[in-house]
Amino acid sequence: MSTMRVQLLYFDDCPHWALMEERLQEALGLSGLPQTVERCRIETPDEADEYRFAGSPSILLDGRDPFASSPIEVGLTCRMYSTPDGAAGAPTVAQLVGAVSEAAKAELT
Repeated sequence: MSTMRVQLLYFDDCPHWALMEERLQEALGLSGLPQTVERCRIETPDEADEYRFAGSPSILLDGRDPFASSPIEVGLTCRMYSTPDGAAGAPTVAQLVGAVSEAAKAELT
């Protein structure tokens, strides 16, 4: 299996990006997919447009945002996720495991 590209997009003042990184690392380990997480600090509106940045923190798995809603609003904003416990600044580990698993399946097809 090829290596999935895993990117964590964030901006410096985001209070949730470190939690997202911690949960993402745990989810990758639980999925049996030890990966390097590439940190991408978004600093300008142009970078937000380039990465299709839906707010901080966001992840891209092989260039795709598994939590994207349609239409995607792009910008230097905080991002909230719908979790079983309500709105939160990062998805749960279980949600991330699901996203990683789906991306890995898509990679095989």
